[in-house]
Amino acid sequence: MAAAPGRPLPLITEQNEFYWTSGADGTLRIQECTSCTALIHPPQPVCRYCRGRTMGVRAVSGHATLIGFTVSHRFSLPGLPAPYVVAQVALEEDPRVRLTTNAVECEPDELALGMRMEVVFEEAGDVWLPLFRPTAEQGEPAALPEDEVGPGSVLCHIPPMVTRQKFEDRAALTGIGASRLGRRLMVPPLSLTVEACEAAVADAGLTLDDIDGLATYPGAGAYGGFAEGGVTALESALGIRPTWYNGGGETFGPGGSLIAAMLAVAGGLARHVLCFRTLWEASYGELVRQGRITVPASDAGWLKPFGAISAAHTLAQNAQRHFHRYGTTRETLGWIALNQRANAALNPTAIYRDPLTMDDYLQARPITTPFGLYDCDVPCDGAVAVVVSAVETARDLAKPPVLVEAVGTRITERIEWDQSTLTHEPQVLGQSAHLWTRTTLRPEDVDVAQLYDGFTFNCLSWIEALGFCGIGEGKDFLDGGKNIARDGVLPLNTHGGQLSHGRTHGMGLVHEAIVQLRGEGGDRQVSGVRVAVVSTGGLAPSGVLLLRTDT
Repeated sequence: MAAAPGRPLPLITEQNEFYWTSGADGTLRIQECTSCTALIHPPQPVCRYCRGRTMGVRAVSGHATLIGFTVSHRFSLPGLPAPYVVAQVALEEDPRVRLTTNAVECEPDELALGMRMEVVFEEAGDVWLPLFRPTAEQGEPAALPEDEVGPGSVLCHIPPMVTRQKFEDRAALTGIGASRLGRRLMVPPLSLTVEACEAAVADAGLTLDDIDGLATYPGAGAYGGFAEGGVTALESALGIRPTWYNGGGETFGPGGSLIAAMLAVAGGLARHVLCFRTLWEASYGELVRQGRITVPASDAGWLKPFGAISAAHTLAQNAQRHFHRYGTTRETLGWIALNQRANAALNPTAIYRDPLTMDDYLQARPITTPFGLYDCDVPCDGAVAVVVSAVETARDLAKPPVLVEAVGTRITERIEWDQSTLTHEPQVLGQSAHLWTRTTLRPEDVDVAQLYDGFTFNCLSWIEALGFCGIGEGKDFLDGGKNIARDGVLPLNTHGGQLSHGRTHGMGLVHEAIVQLRGEGGDRQVSGVRVAVVSTGGLAPSGVLLLRTDT
């Protein structure tokens, strides 16, 4: 059958042509390592299992197990109007190979995890899209495949530190600043960056002439509303002339700039590094809608041809599988959304401060099942900046320094979104395990947690991965919201998080952790805060910080 026109299509290359054109004869084909016979997807020049370099192509049966699906209500594409079903299937020949696809020739309520599926191809120009439908005969649903790296896996083992000396001990966080925050400020994003940076430098009791390092995420590039132009843009505006600088997306999540800065000051390359993060997604989206900005065409990759254009489409399926395996419910995620809104009500800078009830949460319009509107963070315009200083200089500055107890950065899970961990947000397990190998503190020593909440499910994943409850025990831990309230055992996202304060992409969480450790939270201040944990990112590679007071 032929696809409707306009659907985003992949760029056909020599490496992937066999896959995207295999439907011409109705046969699905996957790359194979001829050394160990493992199937490899997406195609690679080397086998990740045996490291063999002789690769071939194998024709497979086209039968697979349905391991995830989400009904997309919010998003529409040319040729793919909402609602449509984004699905993930695991091939019967090798369940480690998962394909993102569309479930077709069935109603969404007829689908169930573990169903047997079969491939049908849809022709779209030079591409044959592999779609999947339920087979006519269905037996007992199959179990979800095991993750390549799961909790307790030998691959999650973190080697001990080479030395007891930690670079974290040589760095301190000495200044914080934030710009105006709003939904559609319609101002140049670099102006927000400058506001936040000047505020952070002043907060530290420094001047711009004292700054000798700059760091940011994701740096310069075609990021649309996701960045302001990087280090080069800020240096051009302020003329700082740093001795050290760093910017890029391949780092430890949005907070990776801080960890890079800590290494710089610990290594003597700088004394005071100004780290910054700017978003202007709300204004950028409005300018696109007005036709004042044109989004350039790009390779649709392995996900977008099937309408999986948002992180929500991947994480919704992770959440679905957590529900399936552990009995988690939408109400479980709702307690996170309600907690963040209650905290935002006490924060004058938060975007959404009106009361939110569980009925409001459950009845909100669907985005992509099981996520509704309040499971998703708030696109906004704003910037956050943090000064990282050499610890030798920190105690002479304007505010008591916040010290860095440990960081967690390790990648153990698959990088490709649809090949990675099934029941949790990918890129939280290795980072969390790594953190606790670099400190004698334990989860019970943490007084506040500022955990990445691009979606409610992200928070649940970090809570379990960091050991605040067992894997799969999030439902009981979150029930009623008492444990994560400001007077609970783990006060969570005390400024309102990204769900209500606004999507400041992790750096707002760092800002709030420092506010709480300084005791500057006002009405939302948690008493006696000495230790805070902050996670930034997930799904893409991420990082986690354990911060503490100086006393």
